[in-house]
Amino acid sequence: MPHIPIHVLNERAEIGLEIKHFSEVKASRSEIEGFPVHRDDHYVFLLIESGIGSMDVDFKQVTLTGRDLYFVTPGQIHHNIKARNSVGWLVLVDPSLIPKEYSEVFNNNLLQQKPCPLGEAQFLQCQEIVHLLNKQYTSDPEAVFYKQLTYALLDVFLCATARAYVSANTESANNMLRTTQITKEFRKLLQENYLSQKSPSYYASRLNISEAYLNEAIKKTIGFTVTYWIQQQIVLEAKRLLCFSKLNVKEIAHALGYDDHTYFSKLFKQSTQTTPLAFRDSYLK
Repeated sequence: MPHIPIHVLNERAEIGLEIKHFSEVKASRSEIEGFPVHRDDHYVFLLIESGIGSMDVDFKQVTLTGRDLYFVTPGQIHHNIKARNSVGWLVLVDPSLIPKEYSEVFNNNLLQQKPCPLGEAQFLQCQEIVHLLNKQYTSDPEAVFYKQLTYALLDVFLCATARAYVSANTESANNMLRTTQITKEFRKLLQENYLSQKSPSYYASRLNISEAYLNEAIKKTIGFTVTYWIQQQIVLEAKRLLCFSKLNVKEIAHALGYDDHTYFSKLFKQSTQTTPLAFRDSYLK
């Protein structure tokens, strides 16, 4: 989407990977030094070793403490980074480097995207993996099989992270249920098509099932209807543009696929109980 800065990983990391160890990150709202309001074209993984930190991710404040794992997916708005004696790791990864089975775990946790507390054994294992990965990442890039070994260790880190989230998910035992699989596929399709396709029948057709069955599956696994989740995706993107761009309401409506900005405003108010301009004003106060 236009007018919100996008940080492109490959502009500064040719191998699609960047690792940073931090001791304390301090920032304020939209004038963050080095961390302005933005979205990334890559995944951001955080492993907090100690201390307390927080940041805003898509209008939700996320608090991180020692032994927490967390991730931000491509396209999510994040900013307002704060920390109190926080120590940990940042691992930035191009989506092309993440195996499908791992990315599905991360994307399927978006609706309940929370930090994942690690037990002592899990934490020590993840910490050891990150240290090994960083040691290889910062070694001689001209060495034989540098990339191969780096990517192999990255895969181990991603596997450990995905496994931690699956273990923490109370629905993990039901991952093979038909309704759960339908929900996974619907979420993926919605992320890819919500700007142009807003009809539940489109998603049902793409999944080769009836609209009624799609609604049943979605309500059973994550609650509410297909229409509700389509609207939530649209409203979330509208909030991003209202707060982090200078587009007016008419321009935002067009960017989101609505020729009639009045209808878009009604849809926004129906979902948020406030008008687009009122939401912008209240957030930017």
